[in-house]
Amino acid sequence: MPKVLIVEDEEPLSLLLRYNLEAEGYAVESCVRGDEAEIRLRESLPDLLLLDWMLPGLSGIELCRRLRAREDTERLPVIMLTARGEEAERIRGLSTGADDYVVKPFSVPELMARVRAILRRASPEVVSTMLRSGDIELDRETHRVRRNTKEIHLGPTEFRLLEFLMTSPGRVFSREQLLDGVWGHDVYVDERTVDVHVGRLRKALNKGKAKDPIRTVRGAGYAFNDQFTATA
Repeated sequence: MPKVLIVEDEEPLSLLLRYNLEAEGYAVESCVRGDEAEIRLRESLPDLLLLDWMLPGLSGIELCRRLRAREDTERLPVIMLTARGEEAERIRGLSTGADDYVVKPFSVPELMARVRAILRRASPEVVSTMLRSGDIELDRETHRVRRNTKEIHLGPTEFRLLEFLMTSPGRVFSREQLLDGVWGHDVYVDERTVDVHVGRLRKALNKGKAKDPIRTVRGAGYAFNDQFTATA
């Protein structure tokens, strides 16, 4: 599971980033001060750092400069978040060693794509294009799903729903969380639609006597069963 450290003093933005990163299967930690982040990074290293430019204690740009001067962090992937959009400021941010530079306000899906792209280049072993559990295999690149080597034909919504659940096995998602994670914040869909698509996904996956990998938690939502195995 790729580890991401968010260093951002705007709490709503930090929570938004954490929610979306965790939904994609990342392990996330966060802090609000640059000097606190520097201490944490001496204790353990994440796979990627999301770093705000303006921070209390120690600025993001100074922290990035210090990280690049250390042997153990000189190659740590860093995406800098900032409200500064002028070309000269972007050049300054990149010249300190940031791998990418995102100007606020930004598109969360675009940022997630940048996170995946940087991790794929820097640590390809931590960003898998394949999700596997039991006898189910999901290929993110080809959008194909197989169960016991047989291809399962899913619609685009059912594919995204299965992918979303498989990235966090065992975690129970409410219908509202599934709506946000699969359909997006800007699309209005009734919560009952989630039940319909879960039913379609189950019908496609559970042919014959195959075990149902999706667990219904009464009053809470749905989860991909983390105890699921091909023979269970």
